[in-house]
Amino acid sequence: MVDGGFQLGGKPYRGVGANYFDLFLRIRKNPDDDSSLKGLKDLSEAGIPFIRFNAAAYSAQEWTRYLEDKDAHFQQMDRVVRTAEEAGIGLIPSCFWTPYLAHAAGERKQAWGDPQSRTTSLMKDYMREFITRYGQSPAIWAWEFGNEWNLIADLPNAAELRREGENELDDLTNNHLSVALAAFSQVVRELDPTRPLITGHSHPRAAAWHNTHQRSWKNDSYEQWITILHRDNPPEYDTVGIHIYADTEAEEVCGKWTSGWADYLSKLRAFSTDTRRPLFIGEFGLADGGQFNPEQVKSRFRDIITAMEETGVDLAAVWVFDLPQQRDSWEIQFNNSRSYMLEDVIEANRQWNANPRPQHIFRH
Repeated sequence: MVDGGFQLGGKPYRGVGANYFDLFLRIRKNPDDDSSLKGLKDLSEAGIPFIRFNAAAYSAQEWTRYLEDKDAHFQQMDRVVRTAEEAGIGLIPSCFWTPYLAHAAGERKQAWGDPQSRTTSLMKDYMREFITRYGQSPAIWAWEFGNEWNLIADLPNAAELRREGENELDDLTNNHLSVALAAFSQVVRELDPTRPLITGHSHPRAAAWHNTHQRSWKNDSYEQWITILHRDNPPEYDTVGIHIYADTEAEEVCGKWTSGWADYLSKLRAFSTDTRRPLFIGEFGLADGGQFNPEQVKSRFRDIITAMEETGVDLAAVWVFDLPQQRDSWEIQFNNSRSYMLEDVIEANRQWNANPRPQHIFRH
């Protein structure tokens, strides 16, 4: 760590990559399907420096499959890491995308808040195996806990969102989440003292403080937002992580106190600078087929990249490359109507590293 930015190859670095959600899940499901490995190589050849991906499982059933045959699980992960090494592309594994490891462990989601639970023990076992196996790989850029867990904690309507078979012990609070984040950082730091740690959170909901303290949807003030940022980005995590989507307005989903995404990013940049940590936008973008026509989508997408560049975002990853289940909305391919997003990301890497902001340096 050196004063709050990223460093790559001994030089200050800023970069824009891509999310490749099912890079691993695809070959775990069908080892004969190596299309995602080919996609990884294609991204590298095009100039995409890194990808973020689901590095374990999504459902309880997928976690059960891992528990029943760990060797097969890691044999497929070997292929991902080896391909990334050969292609020269970085990996940011998001290790616990959902809370459903708890169900595979025979427990409720609130077991994430118990340091002595089987869920916590299995989480630690998974990370020890993962880091022992790949901790020396130059392809691994960082370790991320999960995906947007902050958006499922302290919800006033949690009971309405339970899945079949769930009960009140599956309602997560930020007390549970803080225990899980601490356990994750502890086990990672036992084996890897240097790579960045990322929570994987999205932006706080506009009512996040009131969700926690009053179980209400009342809008938070700017000061309450800062309080939540400190809570959601604990000091043992040496990055400030967040997700943003420009198909909604920042004033609507982040807080009435902001005047748009550029203003929101500027305030977020100030927070990361004050806490001497780099800023990672783990997901950004907007979908086709919504309230904006294709030209408006293109314009808003470019506006958000410009805003990230101008406010000094350190690292960002567009959502999402090669995801068939989102083919008509979010999926980006080299040959579909959203291919310009990859072109814009590649150009952003040229622009960002022409202005690496060396006052924010983070060793990697």
